[in-house]
This record gives sequence, C-alpha cells and structure tokens, in this order.
Amino acid sequence: MFYTIGEMAEKLKVAPSTLRYYDKEGLLPFVERSSGGIRMFNEKDFMWLTTIECLKKTGLPIKEIKIFIDWCMEGDSTIEQRLTLMEEQRRIVQAQISQMQDTLAVLDYKCWYYEKAKEAGTCAIHDTLTNENIPPQFRAAKEKTVTLK
Repeated sequence: MFYTIGEMAEKLKVAPSTLRYYDKEGLLPFVERSSGGIRMFNEKDFMWLTTIECLKKTGLPIKEIKIFIDWCMEGDSTIEQRLTLMEEQRRIVQAQISQMQDTLAVLDYKCWYYEKAKEAGTCAIHDTLTNENIPPQFRAAKEKTVTLK
C-alpha cells in the first residue's frame, strides 16, 4: 500500500512541507516516485521517517541526519558509525531528561512554596520555616533556588 505525502505527513503528525523539506535535503533517497514524479510512501518509509523524526527531536542537525541516512544507504560497512551516532544521541537525551527532572523538582518545590504562602496569606511564612519544616522531597530543589517572593 502506498501513501500520498499528505497521508504520510498525517500519519507522522508533521506538515507535508516537512516531508518536502526532508526530500529537498536528501533525507528521503529511499522513497519511490511514480512515473510522474509523485512521492509514493510505504510502511517501510514510515519506519525511516520515524527514525528521522526521532533524531531531529534529539537536536541532531539535518546535515548530520543526512550523513546517517547516507550511512544506512551504504549498508553494513557503516554499522559502527551508526551505532556510535545513536549512542551519542542517547547520551544527549539522557542529559536532557536529567536536566528536565531537575527543572521539574524546582517547579514542584515552588508549587509547594506558594501553596504554603497561600494558606498563610503571605510569602513571609517561609522566613519562619526551618529546613525540617520543608518536606524532604523539596529540600534539594530549595537549595538550588533563590527564594523570590
């Protein structure tokens, strides 16, 4: 079964212009075309495009994704390079997740902070709290913040 560019874009939840851009940048050498030059996407192309989208979400530039696609098209002789790239992108995502968890911890602390202030009717309540009055799950985040009233 073949899909139009619009159908494939909908399936990927991207704009058709995104797929046209990928094609223009050389990321879609695997996509068949009709005799009239129309792109004809299939299920295997969906797997390729899912990988491209994944790499894009890791922050990998389009030019480097193109290199990855070229390695894939070259075949098994580039397995090592592809593995290295995936491991590096994995490390980058793990670092991003860690940073986001730290950010979430600060937001959780600030929600607690303002809930307590709301209950007391003033942010000054926090001037009277000792470290022991702060729930353990918020103490590390509190240390990372400057308390703004």
